[in-house]
Amino acid sequence: MKEPVVAARNIELLRLLSLTERVGRDPLLTQASTGNSSVKLDGALWIKASGKWMADAIRDDIFIRLDLEEARECLRRREDPAGRYRRASLETAMHAVLPHRMVVHVHCVNTIAWAVRLDGAFQLENHLEGLRWHWIPYVPSGLPLSREIARALTAPADTELFVLGNHGLVLCGEDAEAIETLLAEVRQRLSIQPRNVPAADYAALWEISMDSPWRLPDDDGVHALGTDPISRAILREGVLYPCQAIFSDSGAPELFRPICYPVSRDGWQRRYGNRPFLLIEGRGVLVSRSIAPSELAMLSGLAEVVQRLSPAAPLRYLTEVELGGIAPEAAYCYRELSSSRQVSGGR
Repeated sequence: MKEPVVAARNIELLRLLSLTERVGRDPLLTQASTGNSSVKLDGALWIKASGKWMADAIRDDIFIRLDLEEARECLRRREDPAGRYRRASLETAMHAVLPHRMVVHVHCVNTIAWAVRLDGAFQLENHLEGLRWHWIPYVPSGLPLSREIARALTAPADTELFVLGNHGLVLCGEDAEAIETLLAEVRQRLSIQPRNVPAADYAALWEISMDSPWRLPDDDGVHALGTDPISRAILREGVLYPCQAIFSDSGAPELFRPICYPVSRDGWQRRYGNRPFLLIEGRGVLVSRSIAPSELAMLSGLAEVVQRLSPAAPLRYLTEVELGGIAPEAAYCYRELSSSRQVSGGR
């Protein structure tokens, strides 16, 4: 009887790996190493390791095995299990506190476009009507988020979907098929048509980039951050979600202040040379020749989010206190791990 049981367990893991890879290869769901997934099997919590890319779930060893009861004991002692296990996901506490067998957390750009609104919870009441969902106002990842999730589970206890304010989406179920079905339903309900934006001025961008520390980005969609005045106005006001700060140092106001064209050659390389990207007003975007794959993926995701925000939408930006709560050590580790990935297959 043992062999069929072992085979069933392996099948569960393979299904999780397959789902994780599909989710990770969709830039509208996952950017760089963001997002994570897990499955609980025979007292173990299999969870994506910190800094690993979900898109690599099949070809790489991105999951680690934790003792589930040990992780939950950490929570009872008000300790973050991520600090106990090397390479554990920053969201280990959230996965451990959830009773569901399988959990998938994604940074869906359409969901984020709703989650950064001041009236996000109210707006979603209609869009998610009939689903067992719960809104979680923004709290930092780790223990704070796991505690809010635990409170939400008390009423109603059968919640299978969490929308995290200024953060993303958490889907729960007994197997990969249930989660994939739920994800498809949520994506359809929360879909927002991106705004049409002016085209990039490639001739001007090419001229500016010649003999400079910058180049044109691989993703043409990024140029909307420079050509679309609505996007620029939104970004000038502050940080919308944590990964914006972690991957592009967007806590610095200067970073999203567009540079007027034509750009003066006198000292401009010295002034802007250490930036990961430049927004050239009305022309497009240039990125550093040394930009990390994770930073470029996050920049692409940011462009997708802001194109789905109406200029009339009441937005909730992260406060200085909330930005300060993004642990510098975690941000540094996250960036270093995810930046080490070699991109292939167009990612």
